Amino acid sequence: MAGPICISHFTILNLQFPPVRIIPVILGQRLWFPDPREALAAEPFAGLVAVGGDLSVPRLLLAYRSGIFPWTAAPLTWWSPDPRAIIELDGFHVPRSLAKVIRHGVFRISFDTAFRAVMAGCAAPAPGRRTTWIAPQFLRAYAQLHQAGHAHSIECWQGDNLVGGVYGVAMGGLFAGESMFHRVDNASKVALYHLVQHLRARGFVLFDIQVLTPVTELLGAVTIPRQAYLRRLAQAVKLPVTF
Repeated sequence: MAGPICISHFTILNLQFPPVRIIPVILGQRLWFPDPREALAAEPFAGLVAVGGDLSVPRLLLAYRSGIFPWTAAPLTWWSPDPRAIIELDGFHVPRSLAKVIRHGVFRISFDTAFRAVMAGCAAPAPGRRTTWIAPQFLRAYAQLHQAGHAHSIECWQGDNLVGGVYGVAMGGLFAGESMFHRVDNASKVALYHLVQHLRARGFVLFDIQVLTPVTELLGAVTIPRQAYLRRLAQAVKLPVTF
């Protein structure tokens, strides 16, 4: 069902917006999403596809397969930005300082051994960030995705201490990176480097990071039009590769 609604003080990414009349699609119990190409185009809601629904495993999998991801929990919102940020797996840039850290083996890397701890690290306050979009509802939902074999983490350790990591969702040849964190300099970048190497070795073809940040841009991330992303996504999810 779709219809005009007025959202007052709608909070996204800790920003408060004044009352704005918009026309999003309102999701109910039925498992579906509108075409992401019909997402709202006007700021501050550019890329908003729908509001509502739930964070069940089937709905999350349908969202990623459709080029859509959730971003806020209250209300639950679904997005498909244009342009879309990706890391080309053969275009990952390793700065000289990072290469030195990797070469010296400063950190120990593991996969899927501390998924919830990585998510908790991504959700925890950090310098310059008091809160994140990773609400408790997301922690529970993605833990279920992990248990079902669809969400994965890359952990970065010093001794027995988890000092950084990355997590995301895998589907066919798509890996959708969700968030990363570090408690020690370079830990998240090293985890990301090892993730890229792993994805290349396993035959993945599309590494989605949703939106560009200064850190990911430094590492070679780029943006592409949403239409181009959706074309590549449709091919990627068909590939018989596993994480």
